[in-house]
Order: sequence, then C-alpha cells, then structure tokens
Amino acid sequence: MKKLCAFCSGVLLIGAAMGADLTGTASVNVTSDTAATAKNMAFDEARRQIILDTLSPYSDTGALRAAVSGEKASGLMPLIASSGITGEKTSDTTYSAKITMTVSRRAAKNWLAAHDVQNWLVVEETVSDTFPLVLVLENRVSDWSGVRHVAAAAGIDLNTVAIADGQVLFRVATARRGALTIALRNAGWRYKDKDGTLYISK
Repeated sequence: MKKLCAFCSGVLLIGAAMGADLTGTASVNVTSDTAATAKNMAFDEARRQIILDTLSPYSDTGALRAAVSGEKASGLMPLIASSGITGEKTSDTTYSAKITMTVSRRAAKNWLAAHDVQNWLVVEETVSDTFPLVLVLENRVSDWSGVRHVAAAAGIDLNTVAIADGQVLFRVATARRGALTIALRNAGWRYKDKDGTLYISK
C-alpha cells in the first residue's frame, strides 16, 4: 500500500510538472547612473526572480538558487520565451515597471540539466515516445547512483520526473526499453511490468 501511495504521489507530481505554468511577474524599481542602465538592471533582476519563482516548485530549490545566482545575465536570457511590461516609469536615473515573463519549458529543462540542478520538469512533446520507470528505493543513495550507473554504462538517458516517498519516477526512451532491462538484469536488479510501467528494485 505504501508503494502504491508513493507512486500515486509521483503521478501527481508528473502531472503538475507537465502542466506547469511557467509565467511570473516581478515589480522592479531600480536606480543607476542612467535610465538605460537602470532598465537593464531591472530586467536582469526581474528575470532572475521569475526564473526562481516559476522553476522552484519543480527543482531542487537550493541548487536552483545557486545556479541562477552564479549565471550571467546573457546565460539566463535564452530561458525566456516571451515578456511584457506594464506600469513603466522612467526618470534620468530610475526605471520602474511590472514585468511579466514566460519561461521556455524546453530551454529551462536543458539549462537545469547543464547546471546539474535536480528537477522534474517534463517537456510534453517527449512523453509519447517514452515509458515510465519507477525505482523502488531500499537505500536512497546507493540505489539511485546504482541505477544511473547501469543506465549510463548502457548509453541510456534517465529523465527524472518525480520523487515521492521511497520511489523515483523516470521517463526513458521507449526504443531503449529492451536494452535497459537487459542491463538491469545483468547488474542484479529485479523488474516487473505493470500496465506499461516498469518497476525496478534490488
């Protein structure tokens, strides 16, 4: 029953990650030597805040915050799919506005992976050609690293989608299902299929 509840929690998480609204709004008021400089600073401030606000529910918040803080403005710009401004006010040295931005799901997923930020965002277009893989954890650290090592050795990508009590939900390319089960079996893992979902455990 506990394992079923944990998987249900994972299903809810994947649903939330797939349906995530990655749009946020930030109110900014920045003063600098010129209005143009203040505007650039304001947009950078808004961009960072919105990226944190929209991605935190689907990422390791601490790692996300560190990655955003350490990234240059130019490195964050590609994450923004669209933006809008209301209530804009400027003076010789000040810029204020309410800035709305939408984060690109695919760009965010790639950026998070490149910065080793654990996340469970799902790029919806990739779901149809993947299958769900549920890792039942006995030892959280060794089981997690063990499965990832087996998959990496077989050249198979594991896309982490959700983490619930005692389980991790991945999505894996359907074309690699056979190769993965062989690699897992050879490494001493047990697995079973239930309605298309592959459950694995030690």
